[in-house]
Amino acid sequence: MGYKLLNKVAVLVTVCFFVVVLLTLSPVLFSVSFMSSMNATDVISFIEEDFETGIGGRVYAENEIVQITGTQVSYQNETASSTGIPEEFEEYFRPQMLFYTQHIIKKNDTISGLAVSYGLNQGTLLSINKITNARTLQLEQRIRIPNQDGIIYTVQKGDTLSGIASRYDVDVYATKVVNELFSDTLHAGTSLFLPGAKLNIEEMQEINGELFIRPVSGRLTSRYGSRLDPFGNRRTSFHTGIDIGAPTGTPVRAAMAGTVIATGYNNTYGYHIIIRHHSGYQTLYGHLSVIRTKKDEQVDAGTRIGDVGSTGMSTGPHLHFTVYKNGVTMDPLTVVKY
Repeated sequence: MGYKLLNKVAVLVTVCFFVVVLLTLSPVLFSVSFMSSMNATDVISFIEEDFETGIGGRVYAENEIVQITGTQVSYQNETASSTGIPEEFEEYFRPQMLFYTQHIIKKNDTISGLAVSYGLNQGTLLSINKITNARTLQLEQRIRIPNQDGIIYTVQKGDTLSGIASRYDVDVYATKVVNELFSDTLHAGTSLFLPGAKLNIEEMQEINGELFIRPVSGRLTSRYGSRLDPFGNRRTSFHTGIDIGAPTGTPVRAAMAGTVIATGYNNTYGYHIIIRHHSGYQTLYGHLSVIRTKKDEQVDAGTRIGDVGSTGMSTGPHLHFTVYKNGVTMDPLTVVKY
């Protein structure tokens, strides 16, 4: 008899326990069911009644549908974007504070490889570390790795926060949060991190050494810088470009789009061409046998502008190729995709 009584008590206790659990969880279950049919605006309002939001929370777009299934939450925009293209599932994050970790350059490290490893754009690493030539990374060099994409911008006189944000297509509020700015007042010379901003294509090509294409197919026969005089004077001279050996008549092509500003002949370069490009760059093509362009002509990268020759001070058929930046010669191999 006592055994049966104990069984009945145990059953009663178990039933009571489950009733209490159901009563406790019913508001949560109701909330999940209720939220599963709400749009993003309603979800935010609902959540903000009980929770404070802060940096790092998710920003919901207007007309975004929130689907809650079990423990999985998915987001989808109801309408197409302003361009008419339907928007895919996408994560939007509120601004994050900026912090850095450190990476020590090892053998075979490249900026592109590091960018992939850390989930960042190449331009972010280049800008943050003020790298002007990605080919000059040194072993054991220490570089900073930020926790988010963006570039460094130095404030110029007359700059405004809204103007900078518009120019680089970044959010003013995000910029203030990341840089811990408490007003819109800026001072010339201040460095700002622009979250989400990118280097333009020309800057990327220049830093990666891929700004120019090879002007001619051939073998590199002389580099930029000091060298023994090729005419047997037993002294050194400074070579202002590179020499690329090729048979007479080999096509010479514009290394970058630009405007032909000079063609002609002189005793040093023989028949030659000078082209002006963007960002203060100019290129010179010397010792040509034939000139196939004219002054003021617009040319594209790869346009045939002349033929290899051996005119002027030359020891044999080749192209002399010089690159100028703001009127000063530089090593073409740092900017030519060779």
